[in-house]
Amino acid sequence: MIRLEDLALFVRTAALGSFSATARETGQTPGQVSAAVARLEHTLDLRLFARTTRSLRLSAEGERYLPYAQSVLATLREGEEALHGAESALQGRLQIAAPSDLGRHALLGWLAEFRQLHPRLEWRLLLSDQVADLFRDPVDVAIRLGRLDDADYVALPLASENRRVLVAAPSYLARRGTPASLDALREHDCLLYQLGRRAHDRWAFQVDGRRQVVTVRGTLVCDDAEVVRRWAVAGEGITYKSWLDVSDDVDAGRLVPLFPQHGESLPLQLACPHRKQFSAVVRELHAFLAERCAARAARLQRHLRSP
Repeated sequence: MIRLEDLALFVRTAALGSFSATARETGQTPGQVSAAVARLEHTLDLRLFARTTRSLRLSAEGERYLPYAQSVLATLREGEEALHGAESALQGRLQIAAPSDLGRHALLGWLAEFRQLHPRLEWRLLLSDQVADLFRDPVDVAIRLGRLDDADYVALPLASENRRVLVAAPSYLARRGTPASLDALREHDCLLYQLGRRAHDRWAFQVDGRRQVVTVRGTLVCDDAEVVRRWAVAGEGITYKSWLDVSDDVDAGRLVPLFPQHGESLPLQLACPHRKQFSAVVRELHAFLAERCAARAARLQRHLRSP
Protein backbone atom coordinates (compact mmCIF):
# COMPACT_ATOMS: atom_id res chain seq x y z
CA MET A 1 0.00 0.00 0.00
CA ILE A 2 1.44 3.38 -1.04
CA ARG A 3 1.43 6.00 1.70
CA LEU A 4 0.21 9.39 0.52
CA GLU A 5 2.82 11.13 2.68
CA ASP A 6 5.55 9.15 0.95
CA LEU A 7 4.11 10.08 -2.44
CA ALA A 8 4.04 13.78 -1.51
CA LEU A 9 7.64 13.67 -0.24
CA PHE A 10 8.75 12.00 -3.48
CA VAL A 11 7.13 14.80 -5.53
CA ARG A 12 8.73 17.52 -3.41
CA THR A 13 12.15 15.83 -3.52
CA ALA A 14 11.91 15.58 -7.31
CA ALA A 15 11.18 19.31 -7.42
CA LEU A 16 13.89 20.38 -4.98
CA GLY A 17 16.53 17.81 -5.94
CA SER A 18 17.56 17.20 -2.35
CA PHE A 19 16.42 15.19 0.67
CA SER A 20 17.76 17.97 2.92
CA ALA A 21 15.81 20.71 1.11
CA THR A 22 12.61 18.66 1.32
CA ALA A 23 13.26 18.02 5.00
CA ARG A 24 13.67 21.75 5.72
CA GLU A 25 10.46 22.56 3.85
CA THR A 26 8.40 19.87 5.60
CA GLY A 27 9.91 20.10 9.07
CA GLN A 28 11.40 16.61 9.01
CA THR A 29 14.90 15.17 9.03
CA PRO A 30 16.71 14.16 5.82
CA GLY A 31 16.69 10.59 7.12
CA GLN A 32 12.89 10.60 7.42
CA VAL A 33 12.50 11.92 3.87
CA SER A 34 14.99 9.37 2.54
CA ALA A 35 13.15 6.57 4.36
CA ALA A 36 9.81 7.69 2.88
CA VAL A 37 11.22 7.60 -0.65
CA ALA A 38 12.82 4.21 0.07
CA ARG A 39 9.44 2.82 1.20
CA LEU A 40 7.82 4.07 -1.99
CA GLU A 41 10.59 2.52 -4.07
CA HIS A 42 10.18 -0.78 -2.23
CA THR A 43 6.41 -0.78 -2.82
CA LEU A 44 6.85 -0.01 -6.52
CA ASP A 45 9.86 -2.33 -6.84
CA LEU A 46 11.89 0.25 -8.78
CA ARG A 47 14.44 3.01 -8.22
CA LEU A 48 12.94 6.48 -8.43
CA PHE A 49 16.21 8.34 -7.91
CA ALA A 50 19.79 7.88 -9.06
CA ARG A 51 21.90 8.70 -6.01
CA THR A 52 25.56 9.66 -5.75
CA THR A 53 27.49 11.23 -2.88
CA ARG A 54 27.13 14.64 -4.57
CA SER A 55 23.83 14.59 -6.43
CA LEU A 56 20.29 13.29 -6.47
CA ARG A 57 18.36 13.07 -9.70
CA LEU A 58 15.34 11.22 -11.01
CA SER A 59 15.97 7.87 -12.64
CA ALA A 60 14.34 7.06 -15.98
CA GLU A 61 11.58 5.23 -14.07
CA GLY A 62 11.22 8.19 -11.71
CA GLU A 63 10.80 10.57 -14.67
CA ARG A 64 7.96 8.41 -16.00
CA TYR A 65 6.31 7.98 -12.61
CA LEU A 66 6.44 11.62 -11.48
CA PRO A 67 3.49 13.00 -13.52
CA TYR A 68 1.28 10.16 -12.25
CA ALA A 69 2.22 10.93 -8.65
CA GLN A 70 1.50 14.62 -9.22
CA SER A 71 -1.85 13.74 -10.77
CA VAL A 72 -2.87 11.58 -7.81
CA LEU A 73 -2.07 14.34 -5.32
CA ALA A 74 -3.86 16.95 -7.45
CA THR A 75 -6.97 14.74 -7.66
CA LEU A 76 -7.02 14.34 -3.88
CA ARG A 77 -6.71 18.11 -3.41
CA GLU A 78 -9.55 18.68 -5.84
CA GLY A 79 -11.74 16.19 -3.99
CA GLU A 80 -11.02 17.90 -0.69
CA GLU A 81 -11.88 21.28 -2.23
CA ALA A 82 -15.20 19.89 -3.49
CA LEU A 83 -16.09 18.44 -0.08
CA HIS A 84 -15.40 21.76 1.61
CA GLY A 85 -17.42 23.80 -0.85
CA ALA A 86 -14.38 25.19 -2.65
CA GLU A 87 -16.47 26.40 -5.56
CA SER A 88 -17.91 29.12 -3.33
CA ALA A 89 -14.96 29.60 -0.97
CA LEU A 90 -11.70 28.84 -2.73
CA GLN A 91 -8.89 27.81 -0.40
CA GLY A 92 -5.54 26.09 -0.33
CA ARG A 93 -2.13 26.99 -1.76
CA LEU A 94 -1.47 27.83 -5.39
CA GLN A 95 2.06 28.07 -6.76
CA ILE A 96 2.40 30.09 -9.96
CA ALA A 97 5.38 30.67 -12.25
CA ALA A 98 5.28 33.70 -14.55
CA PRO A 99 7.62 35.86 -16.71
CA SER A 100 9.33 38.65 -14.79
CA ASP A 101 7.96 41.72 -16.56
CA LEU A 102 4.42 40.43 -16.93
CA GLY A 103 4.50 39.30 -13.32
CA ARG A 104 5.64 42.61 -11.86
CA HIS A 105 3.85 44.90 -14.29
CA ALA A 106 0.43 43.26 -14.58
CA LEU A 107 0.07 40.00 -12.69
CA LEU A 108 0.79 41.43 -9.23
CA GLY A 109 -2.15 43.82 -9.53
CA TRP A 110 -4.46 41.19 -10.97
CA LEU A 111 -3.60 38.70 -8.24
CA ALA A 112 -4.24 41.35 -5.60
CA GLU A 113 -7.78 41.71 -6.99
CA PHE A 114 -8.23 37.93 -7.06
CA ARG A 115 -7.03 37.61 -3.46
CA GLN A 116 -9.65 40.11 -2.32
CA LEU A 117 -12.31 37.88 -3.89
CA HIS A 118 -10.82 34.71 -2.37
CA PRO A 119 -8.98 35.66 0.87
CA ARG A 120 -8.58 32.04 2.04
CA LEU A 121 -6.10 31.24 -0.71
CA GLU A 122 -2.35 31.06 -0.11
CA TRP A 123 0.02 32.12 -2.88
CA ARG A 124 3.55 31.31 -3.93
CA LEU A 125 4.56 33.42 -6.92
CA LEU A 126 7.79 32.62 -8.78
CA LEU A 127 8.88 35.34 -11.21
CA SER A 128 11.63 34.47 -13.67
CA ASP A 129 12.36 34.65 -17.37
CA GLN A 130 13.68 31.10 -17.19
CA VAL A 131 11.06 28.60 -18.36
CA ALA A 132 9.69 26.61 -15.42
CA ASP A 133 9.74 22.84 -15.67
CA LEU A 134 6.17 21.96 -14.70
CA PHE A 135 7.11 18.38 -13.86
CA ARG A 136 10.03 19.23 -11.57
CA ASP A 137 9.74 22.80 -10.30
CA PRO A 138 7.52 23.53 -7.27
CA VAL A 139 4.67 25.08 -9.28
CA ASP A 140 1.05 24.15 -9.92
CA VAL A 141 0.57 26.31 -13.01
CA ALA A 142 2.78 28.42 -15.26
CA ILE A 143 1.82 31.50 -17.24
CA ARG A 144 3.76 31.41 -20.49
CA LEU A 145 4.25 33.61 -23.51
CA GLY A 146 4.48 31.98 -26.93
CA ARG A 147 3.15 28.76 -28.35
CA LEU A 148 3.54 25.56 -26.34
CA ASP A 149 4.81 22.80 -28.62
CA ASP A 150 5.26 20.25 -25.82
CA ALA A 151 2.37 17.80 -26.04
CA ASP A 152 2.97 16.76 -22.41
CA TYR A 153 1.51 20.06 -21.20
CA VAL A 154 -2.12 21.08 -21.06
CA ALA A 155 -2.72 24.76 -21.75
CA LEU A 156 -5.65 27.17 -21.65
CA PRO A 157 -5.47 30.42 -23.67
CA LEU A 158 -5.34 33.73 -21.82
CA ALA A 159 -4.58 36.15 -24.67
CA SER A 160 -4.54 34.47 -28.08
CA GLU A 161 -4.30 37.81 -29.90
CA ASN A 162 -1.33 39.16 -27.96
CA ARG A 163 1.68 40.16 -30.07
CA ARG A 164 5.07 41.79 -29.82
CA VAL A 165 5.14 45.53 -30.41
CA LEU A 166 8.04 47.84 -31.24
CA VAL A 167 8.09 50.72 -28.77
CA ALA A 168 10.28 53.71 -27.93
CA ALA A 169 10.02 56.71 -25.63
CA PRO A 170 9.08 60.11 -27.13
CA SER A 171 12.43 61.46 -25.90
CA TYR A 172 14.35 58.85 -27.91
CA LEU A 173 12.33 59.48 -31.06
CA ALA A 174 12.85 63.24 -30.69
CA ARG A 175 16.59 62.70 -30.38
CA ARG A 176 17.15 59.99 -33.00
CA GLY A 177 14.09 60.27 -35.24
CA THR A 178 11.36 57.73 -36.00
CA PRO A 179 12.45 54.83 -38.23
CA ALA A 180 10.78 55.04 -41.63
CA SER A 181 10.73 51.27 -42.12
CA LEU A 182 11.51 48.03 -40.34
CA ASP A 183 14.87 47.84 -42.14
CA ALA A 184 15.76 51.23 -40.67
CA LEU A 185 15.90 49.57 -37.22
CA ARG A 186 19.44 48.51 -38.11
CA GLU A 187 20.53 52.14 -37.74
CA HIS A 188 18.96 52.61 -34.31
CA ASP A 189 19.89 51.82 -30.71
CA CYS A 190 17.95 48.67 -29.92
CA LEU A 191 17.48 47.31 -26.41
CA LEU A 192 18.11 43.59 -26.33
CA TYR A 193 16.76 40.86 -24.11
CA GLN A 194 19.01 37.91 -23.34
CA LEU A 195 17.82 34.41 -22.44
CA GLY A 196 20.59 32.10 -21.33
CA ARG A 197 23.73 33.17 -23.17
CA ARG A 198 22.03 34.42 -26.32
CA ALA A 199 20.89 37.99 -26.95
CA HIS A 200 17.76 38.14 -29.09
CA ASP A 201 18.98 40.43 -31.84
CA ARG A 202 16.93 38.92 -34.69
CA TRP A 203 13.46 40.46 -34.55
CA ALA A 204 10.73 38.76 -36.59
CA PHE A 205 7.72 40.58 -38.07
CA GLN A 206 4.70 39.71 -40.19
CA VAL A 207 4.54 41.88 -43.34
CA ASP A 208 1.83 41.20 -45.94
CA GLY A 209 1.50 37.60 -44.83
CA ARG A 210 5.20 36.81 -44.87
CA ARG A 211 7.82 36.68 -42.14
CA GLN A 212 10.51 39.37 -42.19
CA VAL A 213 13.51 39.14 -39.88
CA VAL A 214 15.62 42.19 -39.06
CA THR A 215 18.98 41.84 -37.32
CA VAL A 216 19.38 44.73 -34.87
CA ARG A 217 22.17 45.93 -32.62
CA GLY A 218 22.52 47.75 -29.34
CA THR A 219 24.88 48.38 -26.47
CA LEU A 220 22.36 47.60 -23.72
CA VAL A 221 21.50 43.95 -23.10
CA CYS A 222 19.80 42.39 -20.06
CA ASP A 223 18.42 39.00 -19.04
CA ASP A 224 15.57 40.65 -17.10
CA ALA A 225 12.71 41.68 -19.40
CA GLU A 226 11.49 44.34 -16.98
CA VAL A 227 14.86 46.10 -17.06
CA VAL A 228 14.66 46.24 -20.86
CA ARG A 229 11.23 47.89 -20.59
CA ARG A 230 12.55 50.42 -18.07
CA TRP A 231 15.43 51.29 -20.39
CA ALA A 232 12.91 51.95 -23.14
CA VAL A 233 10.84 54.23 -20.89
CA ALA A 234 14.03 56.10 -19.97
CA GLY A 235 14.65 56.87 -23.66
CA GLU A 236 17.63 54.55 -24.13
CA GLY A 237 16.41 53.01 -27.38
CA ILE A 238 13.82 50.91 -29.20
CA THR A 239 12.67 47.54 -27.89
CA TYR A 240 10.37 44.77 -29.08
CA LYS A 241 8.08 43.66 -26.28
CA SER A 242 4.87 41.83 -25.55
CA TRP A 243 1.90 44.20 -25.76
CA LEU A 244 0.73 42.97 -22.34
CA ASP A 245 3.98 44.29 -20.85
CA VAL A 246 3.95 47.76 -22.42
CA SER A 247 0.25 48.61 -22.83
CA ASP A 248 0.09 50.80 -19.71
CA ASP A 249 3.23 52.69 -20.79
CA VAL A 250 1.74 53.27 -24.25
CA ASP A 251 -1.59 54.50 -22.85
CA ALA A 252 0.25 56.86 -20.47
CA GLY A 253 2.40 58.26 -23.29
CA ARG A 254 5.64 56.94 -21.85
CA LEU A 255 6.15 54.74 -24.91
CA VAL A 256 5.08 55.09 -28.54
CA PRO A 257 4.23 52.02 -30.68
CA LEU A 258 5.99 51.68 -34.04
CA PHE A 259 4.54 49.54 -36.87
CA PRO A 260 2.15 47.73 -34.46
CA GLN A 261 0.40 45.99 -37.38
CA HIS A 262 3.59 44.03 -38.13
CA GLY A 263 4.17 42.63 -34.64
CA GLU A 264 4.85 38.91 -34.28
CA SER A 265 2.13 36.82 -32.63
CA LEU A 266 2.88 36.06 -28.97
CA PRO A 267 -0.08 34.28 -27.32
CA LEU A 268 -0.30 34.04 -23.54
CA GLN A 269 -1.34 30.75 -21.96
CA LEU A 270 -1.86 29.15 -18.59
CA ALA A 271 -0.25 25.71 -18.49
CA CYS A 272 -0.50 22.67 -16.20
CA PRO A 273 1.29 19.33 -16.45
CA HIS A 274 -2.00 17.40 -16.44
CA ARG A 275 -5.69 18.13 -17.06
CA LYS A 276 -6.63 16.79 -13.62
CA GLN A 277 -4.68 19.69 -12.11
CA PHE A 278 -7.21 22.17 -13.46
CA SER A 279 -8.78 22.40 -10.02
CA ALA A 280 -11.58 24.76 -9.05
CA VAL A 281 -8.96 27.34 -8.04
CA VAL A 282 -7.11 27.07 -11.35
CA ARG A 283 -10.34 27.26 -13.39
CA GLU A 284 -11.47 30.34 -11.50
CA LEU A 285 -8.05 31.98 -11.86
CA HIS A 286 -7.97 31.25 -15.59
CA ALA A 287 -11.36 32.88 -16.16
CA PHE A 288 -10.33 35.91 -14.10
CA LEU A 289 -7.01 36.43 -15.89
CA ALA A 290 -8.53 35.83 -19.33
CA GLU A 291 -10.98 38.67 -18.68
CA ARG A 292 -8.17 41.05 -17.68
CA CYS A 293 -6.07 40.06 -20.68
CA ALA A 294 -9.00 40.58 -23.05
CA ALA A 295 -9.33 44.17 -21.83
CA ARG A 296 -5.68 44.85 -22.64
CA ALA A 297 -5.94 43.15 -26.02
CA ALA A 298 -8.86 45.45 -26.90
CA ARG A 299 -6.60 48.45 -26.29
CA LEU A 300 -4.12 47.05 -28.81
CA GLN A 301 -6.83 46.95 -31.48
CA ARG A 302 -7.19 50.74 -31.23
CA HIS A 303 -3.55 51.18 -32.18
CA LEU A 304 -3.84 48.67 -35.01
CA ARG A 305 -6.67 50.73 -36.49
CA SER A 306 -4.71 53.98 -36.19
CA PRO A 307 -2.97 55.22 -39.37
